[in-house]
Amino acid sequence: MLQVSARIRCIAFLLASGAILVGCQSSGVDNLAAYGDSAKTVEDDSAVAFYKNDELITIGKLQFQEKNYGKSYAIYKRAVNVFPEDPAAWLGFAASADMVGRFDTSDRAYRELGRMIGNTPVYYNNIGYSHLLRGDLPGARRYFLKAYELDPANEVTARNLELLKNSVNFAQRR
Repeated sequence: MLQVSARIRCIAFLLASGAILVGCQSSGVDNLAAYGDSAKTVEDDSAVAFYKNDELITIGKLQFQEKNYGKSYAIYKRAVNVFPEDPAAWLGFAASADMVGRFDTSDRAYRELGRMIGNTPVYYNNIGYSHLLRGDLPGARRYFLKAYELDPANEVTARNLELLKNSVNFAQRR
């Protein structure tokens, strides 16, 4: 009788230990957060990732300067989604779109920029350069002259007017 009683206690102990170990497995506990609500509530499901202040714009400028216009276009596209009120993001996006020939996209960007920084030499220089790339020389001249009127000492405006003059004097050959 003592043997049976000892066996029963041993089996009961093993069953109790097994029940405790089952509680340590990740079967039903891992979907709870610290306060008992679902772990889904603490997951980051936002569409916007975290970026340091100017990380996207800095990388976009670097890609643009390296003439990687497709990469700068993609980076600035993300920048305008993350920072929709940042004129630097829109300027980079518009310029990159111009350089890859996406004039429909650059037109949309220039409309946004017009609302943000319209009537500035930077705005008129960029939109003028866009028209120059499209082959719209009268439109480019009109915008470059508006930039010149606002800031006659601006070197970028002077270079763009010179570029325009050269575009008129020398036909493009391919």
